[in-house]
Amino acid sequence: MKTKDIVKKAREMTPLELKDKLKDAKEELFNLRFQMATGHLDDYSRIGHLRKQIARLQTVVRERELGIIRKK
Repeated sequence: MKTKDIVKKAREMTPLELKDKLKDAKEELFNLRFQMATGHLDDYSRIGHLRKQIARLQTVVRERELGIIRKK
């Protein structure tokens, strides 16, 4: 899925859905880091993808806090 699509869907989410999605992504990142430390991680690129996804979600949260409205 393209980055623009991911961000667009995040902007359409309710604040509660966005918070849950962010929580899930952070939990998954924690689990991947734990797997990496124990040597059981197969796909190292997933960590980078998750970090970027978390950053995108946090950006949308911050936009809402500041009242920034993006044009379509």
